Amino acid sequence: MLQYCTLFNSLYLTRGLAMYNSLLKHCRDFHLYIVAFDDDCFYALSKLQLEHATIIPLSDFENENLLAVKADRTAGEYCWTCASSSVKYCIETYGLDHCTYVDADLLFFSNPKVLYDEMAEKSVLITSHRYTPQFDQSATSGIYCVQYVTFKNTAEGMAVLNNWVNACLEWCFNRFEDNKFGDQKYLDTWTQQFSGVHELEHLGGGVAPWNVQQYAFDHASGSIQGLELASNSRFNLVFYHYHGFAYALNNNYMLTNDTYPLNRNQIKHIYKPYVLALSEAEGQIELLEENIQAYKATNDGAWVKQVIGRSVLFFLRGFYKQFYSKRAIEYGFQN
Repeated sequence: MLQYCTLFNSLYLTRGLAMYNSLLKHCRDFHLYIVAFDDDCFYALSKLQLEHATIIPLSDFENENLLAVKADRTAGEYCWTCASSSVKYCIETYGLDHCTYVDADLLFFSNPKVLYDEMAEKSVLITSHRYTPQFDQSATSGIYCVQYVTFKNTAEGMAVLNNWVNACLEWCFNRFEDNKFGDQKYLDTWTQQFSGVHELEHLGGGVAPWNVQQYAFDHASGSIQGLELASNSRFNLVFYHYHGFAYALNNNYMLTNDTYPLNRNQIKHIYKPYVLALSEAEGQIELLEENIQAYKATNDGAWVKQVIGRSVLFFLRGFYKQFYSKRAIEYGFQN
């Protein structure tokens, strides 16, 4: 069984749920451990009763070392700090033989077991940014991306993991300083520093806005196929990282930041499925809300202690209801 962990708060609820659903679609032999970074997120995920997930409240996950640095870091920096610790927590708490940290804004398009199998006898798997040359930020952001990182519960794997945990506790900030950046630049030296680290070769793992320009995509045999333009090599898309995908008010949203251009092929085959996946996740949350309202109507006020926070419901209603806008048509999300 493939073991995964991730972390997110209520603002990323539908993204994390969409990621879970995509794993469920393509890989039923998995389990996802989710560290819920606020009470609303924990409550909603718990009520959804996800068969292949364990929901971990933040209070159970946080330890003295994390709490000691929390006040000195922004919310984003603290999430970066916690990524490595989430893997360690899951391996040690649940006795896992391995665990893969995944960012919440990934979507899986095929079975990721092929990525784990590529590790063979190695103990750690890391994924390169594979930057398109004009967007290369390796010097400041790192050669590798903390989006999909696997550690086996071996002496070698835990040595690398503990090294990463300690480094992130000592320094993990959203700036480039002394050849460090967040939790990410630490990975640059792992292949030289440790013998058991494998850099993923499969092109279908780690496609993202900063490298998608190198590929063309089509739908064949029930899956998304990628073509590397430089080598003419074909591959199955395993997962895509939707970095920078954000919603805005007034029936608009951003596909990504303006740094990375997208063409209609990428929008049709990569981004349209994500919009649909987020819409499905929103539907699950709306159904949960309806059940809560029914409970409210029949329990004479007792529902108050259990209802999802109004801030979460407002966010879901206001930001996720209008996928198929004029801008969606403009960018080719509708046929």
